[in-house]
Amino acid sequence: MWKILTFIIAMPIIDLYILVKASKSMGFWTTVMLIIVTGIAGYYLARSEGKVVISSINRELSRGRIPSDDLLTGVSILIGGIFLVVPGILTDIIGITMILPGTRDLYKKYIKKKLEYKIRKGNSSLFLKW
Repeated sequence: MWKILTFIIAMPIIDLYILVKASKSMGFWTTVMLIIVTGIAGYYLARSEGKVVISSINRELSRGRIPSDDLLTGVSILIGGIFLVVPGILTDIIGITMILPGTRDLYKKYIKKKLEYKIRKGNSSLFLKW
């Protein structure tokens, strides 16, 4: 829980710092345009990748199989899309890497490890305890 809370607090601070530095270096309007362009590009990328994953999930379900890997891919794309909506350069980088197929596998492996650890430990809840 503390890791997530620290991440939620630290991420906007780091993004704001990077945006201020970028604005000083590139100019205010260039930085604003960069944020807008990455947000739009990320939206379309998440949308197109999401459609591929949804069709793959539907195909697996029609064959009577549980699409475990496709579900992890879908979760990665969903979280990546959320990161792309949040303005900031660091969140955009994380979001894009969660959506692109090559780098998305790193996040999927991490999520799988976390889930396997929780299952071995006997904790069937996901990452958060409320």
